[in-house]
Amino acid sequence: MGERTIIVTGGFGALGRVVAHAFAAQGDHVVRVDFAPTAPDVMAGGVDMGGVDLTDAAAVDTLIGTITKQTGGIDVLVNIAGGFTWETVADGSPAAWHKMHAMNVITAVTITRAALPALKSAKAGRVINIGAGAALQAAAGMGAYAASKAGVHRFTEALAAELAGSAITVNAVLPSTIDTPANRADMPDADTSTWVTPRAIADVITYLASPAARAISGALIPVAHGSPD
Repeated sequence: MGERTIIVTGGFGALGRVVAHAFAAQGDHVVRVDFAPTAPDVMAGGVDMGGVDLTDAAAVDTLIGTITKQTGGIDVLVNIAGGFTWETVADGSPAAWHKMHAMNVITAVTITRAALPALKSAKAGRVINIGAGAALQAAAGMGAYAASKAGVHRFTEALAAELAGSAITVNAVLPSTIDTPANRADMPDADTSTWVTPRAIADVITYLASPAARAISGALIPVAHGSPD
Protein backbone atom coordinates (compact mmCIF):
# COMPACT_ATOMS: atom_id res chain seq x y z
CA MET A 1 0.00 0.00 0.00
CA GLY A 2 2.97 2.30 0.54
CA GLU A 3 3.26 4.77 3.36
CA ARG A 4 -0.01 6.49 4.10
CA THR A 5 -0.82 9.20 6.63
CA ILE A 6 -3.19 7.97 9.32
CA ILE A 7 -4.82 10.18 11.96
CA VAL A 8 -6.02 8.42 15.10
CA THR A 9 -8.02 10.60 17.48
CA GLY A 10 -8.12 9.51 21.10
CA GLY A 11 -4.71 8.16 20.19
CA PHE A 12 -3.34 8.20 23.72
CA GLY A 13 -6.09 5.94 25.12
CA ALA A 14 -6.20 2.17 25.54
CA LEU A 15 -7.80 1.51 22.16
CA GLY A 16 -6.18 4.41 20.32
CA ARG A 17 -2.67 3.31 21.22
CA VAL A 18 -3.24 -0.22 19.93
CA VAL A 19 -4.83 1.01 16.71
CA ALA A 20 -2.02 3.51 16.12
CA HIS A 21 0.67 0.88 16.64
CA ALA A 22 -1.16 -1.52 14.30
CA PHE A 23 -1.02 1.02 11.49
CA ALA A 24 2.60 1.88 12.29
CA ALA A 25 3.52 -1.80 12.10
CA GLN A 26 2.22 -1.79 8.51
CA GLY A 27 4.61 1.01 7.62
CA ASP A 28 2.07 3.82 7.76
CA HIS A 29 2.89 7.27 9.13
CA VAL A 30 0.62 7.75 12.15
CA VAL A 31 -0.46 10.99 13.82
CA ARG A 32 -1.96 10.44 17.25
CA VAL A 33 -4.28 13.24 18.39
CA ASP A 34 -5.63 13.51 21.91
CA PHE A 35 -7.13 15.91 24.45
CA ALA A 36 -4.54 14.74 26.99
CA PRO A 37 -1.35 16.80 26.83
CA THR A 38 1.08 13.88 26.60
CA ALA A 39 1.04 10.22 25.61
CA PRO A 40 1.78 7.46 28.14
CA ASP A 41 4.01 5.66 25.63
CA VAL A 42 6.31 6.33 22.69
CA MET A 43 5.48 5.41 19.12
CA ALA A 44 8.55 5.16 16.94
CA GLY A 45 8.23 6.99 13.66
CA GLY A 46 4.93 8.61 14.54
CA VAL A 47 3.83 12.07 15.60
CA ASP A 48 1.89 12.95 18.75
CA MET A 49 -0.31 16.03 18.99
CA GLY A 50 -1.71 16.43 22.50
CA GLY A 51 -3.84 19.04 24.20
CA VAL A 52 -6.28 19.26 21.27
CA ASP A 53 -9.94 20.10 21.90
CA LEU A 54 -11.70 18.40 19.00
CA THR A 55 -14.92 20.30 19.69
CA ASP A 56 -13.13 23.57 18.84
CA ALA A 57 -13.54 23.99 15.08
CA ALA A 58 -10.86 26.68 14.77
CA ALA A 59 -8.33 24.58 16.68
CA VAL A 60 -9.14 21.56 14.53
CA ASP A 61 -8.74 23.54 11.31
CA THR A 62 -5.29 24.60 12.53
CA LEU A 63 -4.47 21.01 13.46
CA ILE A 64 -5.41 19.66 10.03
CA GLY A 65 -3.47 22.45 8.36
CA THR A 66 -0.38 21.53 10.37
CA ILE A 67 -0.72 17.82 9.61
CA THR A 68 -1.21 18.30 5.88
CA LYS A 69 1.70 20.73 5.71
CA GLN A 70 3.98 18.22 7.46
CA THR A 71 2.80 15.07 5.67
CA GLY A 72 1.46 16.27 2.35
CA GLY A 73 -1.97 14.76 2.86
CA ILE A 74 -4.30 12.53 4.86
CA ASP A 75 -5.33 9.03 3.79
CA VAL A 76 -7.17 7.60 6.79
CA LEU A 77 -9.02 9.19 9.71
CA VAL A 78 -9.92 6.97 12.65
CA ASN A 79 -12.28 8.69 15.10
CA ILE A 80 -11.78 7.01 18.48
CA ALA A 81 -11.96 10.08 20.74
CA GLY A 82 -15.00 9.95 23.00
CA GLY A 83 -16.31 9.29 26.46
CA PHE A 84 -18.74 7.28 28.56
CA THR A 85 -21.16 7.94 31.37
CA TRP A 86 -23.74 5.89 33.22
CA GLU A 87 -26.67 7.58 34.89
CA THR A 88 -30.40 7.18 34.94
CA VAL A 89 -32.70 9.84 33.56
CA ALA A 90 -34.33 10.39 36.96
CA ASP A 91 -31.09 10.78 38.91
CA GLY A 92 -28.95 12.30 36.17
CA SER A 93 -28.63 15.67 34.53
CA PRO A 94 -29.22 17.08 31.02
CA ALA A 95 -25.57 18.16 31.22
CA ALA A 96 -24.55 14.53 30.72
CA TRP A 97 -26.46 14.39 27.45
CA HIS A 98 -24.73 17.56 26.22
CA LYS A 99 -21.34 16.20 27.31
CA MET A 100 -21.78 12.84 25.60
CA HIS A 101 -22.98 14.50 22.40
CA ALA A 102 -19.95 16.79 22.39
CA MET A 103 -17.43 14.06 23.23
CA ASN A 104 -18.74 11.35 20.92
CA VAL A 105 -20.47 13.11 18.01
CA ILE A 106 -19.07 16.62 17.71
CA THR A 107 -15.44 15.50 18.00
CA ALA A 108 -15.92 13.15 15.05
CA VAL A 109 -17.90 15.59 12.94
CA THR A 110 -15.51 18.51 13.49
CA ILE A 111 -12.29 16.77 12.52
CA THR A 112 -13.88 14.79 9.69
CA ARG A 113 -15.26 17.96 8.14
CA ALA A 114 -11.86 19.64 8.40
CA ALA A 115 -10.07 16.63 6.93
CA LEU A 116 -12.43 16.08 3.98
CA PRO A 117 -10.51 18.16 1.43
CA ALA A 118 -7.33 16.20 2.12
CA LEU A 119 -9.21 12.87 2.14
CA LYS A 120 -10.78 13.73 -1.22
CA SER A 121 -7.30 14.32 -2.63
CA ALA A 122 -6.09 10.92 -1.40
CA LYS A 123 -6.04 7.93 -3.73
CA ALA A 124 -8.46 6.06 -1.48
CA GLY A 125 -9.59 8.01 1.58
CA ARG A 126 -11.01 6.26 4.60
CA VAL A 127 -13.06 7.46 7.57
CA ILE A 128 -13.59 4.90 10.34
CA ASN A 129 -15.71 5.79 13.37
CA ILE A 130 -16.22 4.07 16.69
CA GLY A 131 -19.88 3.45 17.38
CA ALA A 132 -21.20 1.09 20.05
CA GLY A 133 -23.16 -2.11 20.24
CA ALA A 134 -24.83 -0.59 23.30
CA ALA A 135 -26.38 2.08 21.07
CA LEU A 136 -28.46 -0.46 19.14
CA GLN A 137 -30.76 -0.84 22.14
CA ALA A 138 -30.09 1.26 25.21
CA ALA A 139 -30.13 -0.34 28.63
CA ALA A 140 -30.99 1.41 31.89
CA GLY A 141 -28.52 4.16 32.67
CA MET A 142 -27.16 4.16 29.13
CA GLY A 143 -29.45 6.78 27.61
CA ALA A 144 -27.01 9.66 27.20
CA TYR A 145 -24.15 7.47 26.00
CA ALA A 146 -26.27 5.35 23.66
CA ALA A 147 -27.95 8.40 22.16
CA SER A 148 -24.58 9.97 21.36
CA LYS A 149 -23.22 6.79 19.81
CA ALA A 150 -26.41 6.41 17.80
CA GLY A 151 -25.56 9.88 16.53
CA VAL A 152 -22.19 8.52 15.40
CA HIS A 153 -24.02 5.75 13.54
CA ARG A 154 -26.27 8.23 11.71
CA PHE A 155 -23.29 10.50 10.97
CA THR A 156 -21.50 7.53 9.42
CA GLU A 157 -24.43 6.63 7.21
CA ALA A 158 -25.11 10.20 6.12
CA LEU A 159 -21.48 10.95 5.24
CA ALA A 160 -21.16 7.68 3.33
CA ALA A 161 -24.22 8.64 1.28
CA GLU A 162 -22.84 12.13 0.67
CA LEU A 163 -19.56 10.66 -0.59
CA ALA A 164 -21.09 7.89 -2.71
CA GLY A 165 -19.31 7.75 -6.04
CA SER A 166 -16.07 9.10 -4.59
CA ALA A 167 -12.98 7.13 -3.59
CA ILE A 168 -13.71 7.72 0.12
CA THR A 169 -15.39 5.07 2.26
CA VAL A 170 -17.00 5.79 5.62
CA ASN A 171 -17.74 3.03 8.11
CA ALA A 172 -18.19 2.46 11.83
CA VAL A 173 -17.25 -0.41 14.10
CA LEU A 174 -19.60 -1.19 16.97
CA PRO A 175 -17.70 -2.92 19.76
CA SER A 176 -19.21 -4.64 22.73
CA THR A 177 -17.46 -3.80 26.00
CA ILE A 178 -13.75 -3.36 25.32
CA ASP A 179 -11.43 -5.49 27.43
CA THR A 180 -9.24 -2.84 29.06
CA PRO A 181 -7.71 -2.67 32.55
CA ALA A 182 -10.03 0.24 33.38
CA ASN A 183 -13.17 -1.69 32.43
CA ARG A 184 -12.05 -4.75 34.37
CA ALA A 185 -11.44 -2.56 37.42
CA ASP A 186 -14.82 -0.85 37.08
CA MET A 187 -16.73 -4.12 36.51
CA PRO A 188 -14.90 -6.81 38.50
CA ASP A 189 -17.89 -9.18 38.54
CA ALA A 190 -18.86 -8.82 34.88
CA ASP A 191 -19.06 -11.67 32.38
CA THR A 192 -16.17 -10.84 30.07
CA SER A 193 -16.87 -13.60 27.54
CA THR A 194 -18.23 -11.17 24.95
CA TRP A 195 -15.73 -8.40 25.65
CA VAL A 196 -13.43 -7.64 22.74
CA THR A 197 -9.76 -6.80 22.95
CA PRO A 198 -8.32 -3.59 21.51
CA ARG A 199 -6.19 -5.74 19.19
CA ALA A 200 -9.28 -7.45 17.75
CA ILE A 201 -10.88 -4.07 17.09
CA ALA A 202 -7.66 -2.79 15.54
CA ASP A 203 -7.69 -5.74 13.14
CA VAL A 204 -11.15 -4.73 11.89
CA ILE A 205 -10.14 -1.09 11.59
CA THR A 206 -6.97 -1.81 9.62
CA TYR A 207 -8.99 -4.05 7.32
CA LEU A 208 -11.55 -1.31 6.67
CA ALA A 209 -8.65 1.02 5.85
CA SER A 210 -7.19 -1.44 3.35
CA PRO A 211 -7.81 -1.76 -0.41
CA ALA A 212 -9.62 -5.04 0.28
CA ALA A 213 -12.47 -3.07 1.90
CA ARG A 214 -12.85 -0.61 -0.97
CA ALA A 215 -16.45 -1.69 -1.67
CA ILE A 216 -17.64 -1.29 1.93
CA SER A 217 -19.14 2.06 2.88
CA GLY A 218 -21.94 3.14 5.19
CA ALA A 219 -21.62 -0.07 7.21
CA LEU A 220 -22.14 -0.40 10.95
CA ILE A 221 -20.08 -3.44 11.83
CA PRO A 222 -20.63 -5.21 15.17
CA VAL A 223 -17.40 -6.34 16.83
CA ALA A 224 -18.64 -8.44 19.69
CA HIS A 225 -17.17 -11.91 19.46
CA GLY A 226 -14.99 -12.30 22.52
CA SER A 227 -11.79 -14.20 21.86
CA PRO A 228 -8.22 -14.03 23.15
CA ASP A 229 -5.51 -12.35 21.11
